[in-house]
Amino acid sequence: MDMEQARYNMVEQQIRPWDVLNQGVLDLLFKVRREDFVPEAHRALAFVDMEIPLGHGQTMWTPKLEARVLQELDIRPGDRVLEIGTGSAYLTALLAFQAANVVSVDILPEFTAAATQKLRAHGFGNVVLHTGDAARDWPDEAGFDVIVLTGSTPLLSDAFLPRLKVGGRLFAITDEAPVMHAQLITRTAPGATRSVTLFETCVAPLMNAPQPAAFVF
Repeated sequence: MDMEQARYNMVEQQIRPWDVLNQGVLDLLFKVRREDFVPEAHRALAFVDMEIPLGHGQTMWTPKLEARVLQELDIRPGDRVLEIGTGSAYLTALLAFQAANVVSVDILPEFTAAATQKLRAHGFGNVVLHTGDAARDWPDEAGFDVIVLTGSTPLLSDAFLPRLKVGGRLFAITDEAPVMHAQLITRTAPGATRSVTLFETCVAPLMNAPQPAAFVF
């Protein structure tokens, strides 16, 4: 398999047509090798427009979703990023390449252990990995410029917004299957936010994500 041709095809046939035109994001996809973060059994599918299984009911995002989210978050070199759901650590690596620091949390210790090895092998020294449940909050008094939830959440916890610095951006996929909404929330001032719905999609939920109250008759 010609990996470089497959990578080029992924960018030109999947990612550009999904309105990802930021050249910095497109260049990054050639620098961070997606196939190195895909489970070995699925390496041949690294550039396919599909969610690749990671085990434990979790999957990688599609390449076009990864790229579109990076474009929307507009990460800057001084940004401090919180990623909720490390998964394969590929998105973690993309975030770390652009930002000053990344804190990534996964509820599954197997994912954290594998991510530690992968990120170390690729020379990323600006990532701190934790094993824990961050679906509702991740206490950190320093605050973040960017927060990204890599699993969907039927309800977005109110605890995340105070973790954002003014000017900070939060990406979350909210609501429930079959139609979920990708949201970009910007903290415009203390106590004030602006929310934009970017597109519809459907991805696996975060473990222990907040649920809407059930109706009782």
